[in-house]
Amino acid sequence: MSSQQAAKAVQAGGRVVAVNKKYTLQSTGIWERIRRTLAIDPNRSNGVPLNPQFRNPPPGSNDPFSFTDPVTIPAGDIADNPYWKRDTRRGYARPSVVSQADVVGLLTVGSAREPKKELIGEAGTKELVQVKKDGETGLAAYFSGAKGRVREGLGRDGLPPLPSGATLKVGADKYNLTAENAYPAEYPCRTFQ
Repeated sequence: MSSQQAAKAVQAGGRVVAVNKKYTLQSTGIWERIRRTLAIDPNRSNGVPLNPQFRNPPPGSNDPFSFTDPVTIPAGDIADNPYWKRDTRRGYARPSVVSQADVVGLLTVGSAREPKKELIGEAGTKELVQVKKDGETGLAAYFSGAKGRVREGLGRDGLPPLPSGATLKVGADKYNLTAENAYPAEYPCRTFQ
């Protein structure tokens, strides 16, 4: 055991840096001898750094208002650069607005994905202009024009459409896992459907 401790002491002695080789101010002459005799570890420095090794300019010496921040365009432009546009870590909600004119247009001719009418040629252009003109008057005027229009906007059950393709049917599950997407029966994991 003692030979291992002696080997560790020799290795530690090789790592010790002499005081005169450290980048710190040390006492000299008789004061150095007094310090070495009274110190617990004579090779330890006092920690006061040498002037050339210290930071120049020292912290706090410059006036904080003298520094001009370099402006980079467009990031430095605070007029049209709100934080929610730059922040890519969070998905902020993007508000979307649908006016009554848009709703009248959707109820009359449908959308591009699910059109209610075939809009081709000159007749289609006239139909779109008429729908835009009807949409300016609002939904109340559209529904008061004919009683059958209200039922066209509703679904088969007489209910308004649900958002994002949701359904109220009892047997309609949102997720249908096939055998290739689910865990096998011998795997100890529950699969919810």
